Amino acid sequence: MATAAEGLSEAGVQPAKQDTAIETAEEAKEPAEADINELCKDMFNKMATYLTGELTGTSEDYKLLENMNKLTSLKYLEMKDIAINISRNLKDLNKKYAALQPYLEQINLIEEQVAALEQAAYKLDAYSKKLEAKYKKLEKR
Repeated sequence: MATAAEGLSEAGVQPAKQDTAIETAEEAKEPAEADINELCKDMFNKMATYLTGELTGTSEDYKLLENMNKLTSLKYLEMKDIAINISRNLKDLNKKYAALQPYLEQINLIEEQVAALEQAAYKLDAYSKKLEAKYKKLEKR
């Protein structure tokens, strides 16, 4: 049997046990180049598609942020214009109030004098009622 195995190995044929191990080792050592190249090309194409998608998404995010910043800037400019108008109107009102201040002081003075006259009129009315009551009392006697 040893001679039969030697004869087979010289002919290039290995026994069944050794034949499987050798084939597996050969397959692991020599992969098909065409398949690897295709797989690499496919991987690079898919990676390029993925990275393009990622960069496009990021670019769109930056465009959105840019548009939001522009709109915010416009809103702040509008608010600035409104604040300037309010400030201008407030200054005008303060000038008008300052111009009216002497008249307002005169109105306050007149109001105080009217209140004093009203008090004097009430006192005069009360005094005249007293006098009238005395006069009627004296007239009855």
